[in-house]
Amino acid sequence: MKEKIVIYQVLPRLFGNQNTTRKENGTIEENGCGKLNNFTDDVLARIHDMGFTHIWFTGVIRHATQTNYSSYGIPTQHAEVVKGKAGSPYAITDYYDIDPDLAENVSLRMTEWERLIDRTHKAGMKVIMDFVPNHVAREYHSICKPAGVRDLGEDDDTNMHFSTKNNFYYAWGDLDLNEVRHSKPAMVPFSEKDSKIFEPYTESPAKATGNDRFDNCPGCNDWYETVKLNYGVDYCDAGGRSYHYEPVPSTWGKMTDILLYWAGKGVDGFRCDMAEMVPTAFWSYATEILKSRFPHIIVIGEVYDPSQYRNYVKAGFDYLYDKVGMYDCLRGVIRGERPAASITHEWQVVVDDIREHMLYFLENHDEQRIASDFFCGNAMKAIPAAAMSLFFQKNPFMLYSGQEFGEKGMDKEGFSGRDGRTTIFDYWSPETLTHAYQENAEDVYTQEQKYLAATYRQLLRLANEEKAIREGETFDLMYVNPWSEGFDPRTNFAFLRKKDDEVMLIVLNFSQETRQLQVCIPGHAFDFFQIKEEEVLVTELFSGGKKKVELKKDGVFPISMDANGVRIYKFNVKMEEIDFVLNEHHKEEYPPAHTAEHLLNQLMVRMFGCERSRNAHIERKKSKMTFVVDHKPTRQEEKTIETEMNRLIEEDMPVTYEFVDRDHIPANVKIDRLPDDASETLRLVRIGDYDVCPCIGKHVRSTAQIGKFVLLGTNWDEHAHSLRIRFKIVQ
Repeated sequence: MKEKIVIYQVLPRLFGNQNTTRKENGTIEENGCGKLNNFTDDVLARIHDMGFTHIWFTGVIRHATQTNYSSYGIPTQHAEVVKGKAGSPYAITDYYDIDPDLAENVSLRMTEWERLIDRTHKAGMKVIMDFVPNHVAREYHSICKPAGVRDLGEDDDTNMHFSTKNNFYYAWGDLDLNEVRHSKPAMVPFSEKDSKIFEPYTESPAKATGNDRFDNCPGCNDWYETVKLNYGVDYCDAGGRSYHYEPVPSTWGKMTDILLYWAGKGVDGFRCDMAEMVPTAFWSYATEILKSRFPHIIVIGEVYDPSQYRNYVKAGFDYLYDKVGMYDCLRGVIRGERPAASITHEWQVVVDDIREHMLYFLENHDEQRIASDFFCGNAMKAIPAAAMSLFFQKNPFMLYSGQEFGEKGMDKEGFSGRDGRTTIFDYWSPETLTHAYQENAEDVYTQEQKYLAATYRQLLRLANEEKAIREGETFDLMYVNPWSEGFDPRTNFAFLRKKDDEVMLIVLNFSQETRQLQVCIPGHAFDFFQIKEEEVLVTELFSGGKKKVELKKDGVFPISMDANGVRIYKFNVKMEEIDFVLNEHHKEEYPPAHTAEHLLNQLMVRMFGCERSRNAHIERKKSKMTFVVDHKPTRQEEKTIETEMNRLIEEDMPVTYEFVDRDHIPANVKIDRLPDDASETLRLVRIGDYDVCPCIGKHVRSTAQIGKFVLLGTNWDEHAHSLRIRFKIVQ
């Protein structure tokens, strides 16, 4: 089965850091730091259950920092050429080492990384890490390179501005950081023994700066903490620029060896920083060697020039950032600056022939947070854009950690000011990531955050659970709908997906208002997908509701849209009546009591380690459930059952649905009670992060709608160890 790639980008330095001091410009001792070991088996299982197939662990390779690890034999970096106390993850100081900040035991930092790779694979996900090919830290020096490897710059002739034998470019004169010094506040040593690192940084001769600055005077807005790597391009030739690829430049072999080294550790892919600043000739050379030895490896490129996209795809990149195209477009649509109809132009005109190579995203470490004051101030406004990014094509989607909880990025962390971004330069603990994916993490989130996370889970999981989304062809419906009743092309977007006999109609509402609209399905779509005009049974995958619709060429599909809403209508063109999930309940239940049944089942499992009830009678006035437990509950335990049920109800956890085939059933969901004739497609009911169970009954939309849980009494059968619980729901 083909998999749709869904990537979770996470900066381990921030993830799971439970130190909440949050001192501006704080040290690691003051503000703490996330660790690789924070990604336990349980945490990784919850991330995978969210719907992610890959994790991009950002900033794992050792980079420049102001934290002193000299006692471990790690060279100290000069503070003048480090941005922030923690330093930029993209100023690499040793391509063969792991960032010591991330290790519980600094001496075993590589072992901890290797174990995290293994745990991630065990959890069912693949590992992506950074490859930073364009530049390194000014004080780059590898102490962990394998035997026989020559360090970058070790054999350079520093008297030559350019040579294919050199790994760096050299400017005339000493490095001049005067502009940088004047733009930064005066630095004070932490102690007398550290005072030497605050002496002016010297570099003679000056190396060219990473953002293609080839003189010796980088400014405060340059990447002054980095130096440019030499791939055989003379940027200062008399003719303006010349290319020298024969013989193969020294840097090519060294950087390819670094890719092979990490691939050999079990890494499954690389996100290549500023890939477009490195010539495609190198990428063709390196990716051919890399993929010949590790065919499964994927390579993702940060490329911003659409005119160069196809060159980088030809050079071996599997996927490219779709930043200046789809990201910028969706940002404009979310903010009300561009019409939703402009989405069609971005995929159709700019990248249609390479659309499966484009990586969609709405946040990453470089961009402003959706919920920030600089973007749109409300994370829910981006839900239609997330659905579009996930469902419109077969290409991959990436989500930045914290996005699913509405991280605002409005902290003033230190080197990174209050700019709507989450810092990559400082030691910090964003509120949304302090307890993310840990057991009982839902206790620290607001109702809005819980609802947002539950919505993202539905979207993310559907991307691989539905074959029409995972593998199907796309038909954009925008060209026929500007004149449809109620349909506003400024705020509405609609398209079809189809695979085999399954069709999905997906409609998005970027408006802040509810809307009644009609979507036209043109005759061309019927011909393109070979759909017959007929009556079909349609299931809406968010609500679980069903209705029969007459499909006609150029006919209309009536839809009721919520504000910032998503509607996903699924039907089978062979008109096969699919019965979603049949469990032991076969009659119409009272939704509040039936939802309470799910909660009580999970509560008993957690309190007593028993199975879910096999004998339940759920009624409007009074309900009964029977559990087999190892002892007769005490009066205090019975009281706890009632107290905990009402606490869970008050948490107002969202109740959501998802439809899965038997190949995508979560590991913690048992289906042994389904009847023998149950269909291949099942409906799962989720109550926040607390419970998930296959069920076809009706439920309330959130637990606060249940009402009050009243324990009427219990009956105990000592011989059978059977506990009958009688309860009612008071609205």
